Amino acid sequence: MEAALLRYRKACPFLRNTSSLTLRSLSVAAPKRTLLTLARDCPVMTTALNARATKAAYATTTSTTGKTSPAPPGSKIVCPHAEAAKAQRSGPPSPMANVAPTSATPVTHQTLEGTFDYEGAYGSELDRKHRDASYRYFNNINRLAPSFPRAHTANTKEEVTVWCSNDYLGMSRHPVVHDAMHSALSTYGAGAGGTRNIAGNAALHLSLEAELADLHHKPSALLFSSCYVANDATLSTLASKLPNCVILSDQMNHASMIQGIRHSGAQKRVFRHNDLAHLEELLQAIPRSTPKIIAFESVYSMSGSIGPIDGICRLAKKYGAITFLDEVHAVGMYGSRGAGVAEHLDWTKGATPGQGPHPLMNQVDIISGTLGKAFGVVGGYIAGSSRFIDMIRSYAPGFIFTTSLPPPIVAGSLASVRYLKESMVERLGQQRNARSLKDVLGQRGIPVISNPSHIVPVLVGDAAQAKRASDRLLQEWGIYVQSINYPTVSRGEERLRITPTPGHTQEMQGHLVQALEQVWASEGLKRVEDWQGTPLGNTVCGTTTGPPASSVWTQEQLSEPISMTETVYEKAPLSLSL
Repeated sequence: MEAALLRYRKACPFLRNTSSLTLRSLSVAAPKRTLLTLARDCPVMTTALNARATKAAYATTTSTTGKTSPAPPGSKIVCPHAEAAKAQRSGPPSPMANVAPTSATPVTHQTLEGTFDYEGAYGSELDRKHRDASYRYFNNINRLAPSFPRAHTANTKEEVTVWCSNDYLGMSRHPVVHDAMHSALSTYGAGAGGTRNIAGNAALHLSLEAELADLHHKPSALLFSSCYVANDATLSTLASKLPNCVILSDQMNHASMIQGIRHSGAQKRVFRHNDLAHLEELLQAIPRSTPKIIAFESVYSMSGSIGPIDGICRLAKKYGAITFLDEVHAVGMYGSRGAGVAEHLDWTKGATPGQGPHPLMNQVDIISGTLGKAFGVVGGYIAGSSRFIDMIRSYAPGFIFTTSLPPPIVAGSLASVRYLKESMVERLGQQRNARSLKDVLGQRGIPVISNPSHIVPVLVGDAAQAKRASDRLLQEWGIYVQSINYPTVSRGEERLRITPTPGHTQEMQGHLVQALEQVWASEGLKRVEDWQGTPLGNTVCGTTTGPPASSVWTQEQLSEPISMTETVYEKAPLSLSL
């Protein structure tokens, strides 16, 4: 985009005197301040807009229909916006000055008479996204391994603190992981060389699958390129192979699970989020002999709520269903060895780490997980019975027809899984930081959605306000927290999703809390007391109707003595035997 802007700024004083950040803001601002409205005041763009008035596309309304500049050569432009733009530019430069949506790049195209206007269709879809405030912006954030959780923006000299990464434990920059990846890269090269059954099935892949099967106390496991693919491929394949299968899906399930259910062609029943009574009601209406899959998550990433694993497993056994549990946001984070919430609940009840019995985890039929969050690398997997895994391996297109994970990725993942089986330091550090931040924000009246997990969702309730809050945190405070809007969350439930790590210091937390207080005050955002009496007030910590604070981790577990100077960055590497 920057190259295009340089070209057009030579002819347009408005563009020449307007920062990329301002253009970005104008593109999604209130209707009376959009770029399209401003363009209608422009003596050059008015002509182009009138010529294309019959087209509804966002891209074509900003098109110059074949011209190489937005104004005729040599023409004198009297711009009604230039002075206002100059005024808007006053003040310190923003860390995001070089970032703007890709759709802002001028598009030039011509459509032959009688043919379909493809570019117009693309633009129309983008325009719809802009109008309903669901357009996604991709901030240029470059996380710095030596100074985790710091990052630089498009300008390498401008650093920010990242508070929304899914690299929950900082394992992406751990020397154990790096050493394993460097070794595999030197020995086996950068790529896998093929699909799993054509030159891409190596000892590293088999070792990682065995390690993951052991982690979840299952006979077998299977790797995928991501957990989105794992969920989609597994659910679509499994349900299509079970005659007349019915899938019962939690209302808040991830898009990958919803997509897999859709691709399966199976019947679907959606139960209210974590509502065991509603789930049982649906199960009762299905013949006992009919194959049934109950698909749900352990940690729901946007709210931090925890699935009732024990209750769902009991209902599955009662009505002859099997369970599919997504532990994506829990693996590495919960349990005595990092196997997830199911293992953690067994541990709380006295299960011996790494040994049996694990009554709850053993009741779950299928577990899916990721290597790209707490484990800090990339990839997904499933774990279950040997026959089940062999069937998915034999039938799932998402596994069969794609290049397997590269050896360095597999080696780094293997090292991370093995390390976190043994180390509790990172998990405890993260959980303590998350609990501390929730407590402080609650004391300051910042509305945190109550949950027992490591996620810290701060409720805003409006898409434009959430985006402004995110932008101001970045521009004014050097804090990166992405706003979460529809369709990721429901309209009216927009939020900032904060994920503390063991690498965040008390000083960083204090800076974040101060920034949130200032932004909340200056933007007039709702505080805890403002949510009182509203439907969402039942979910906010600190309201009279809000749920009491709770945690998957018991106080006894969180009080386990560890040296807090022994950080995620300083522990000695483990050996990486295959």
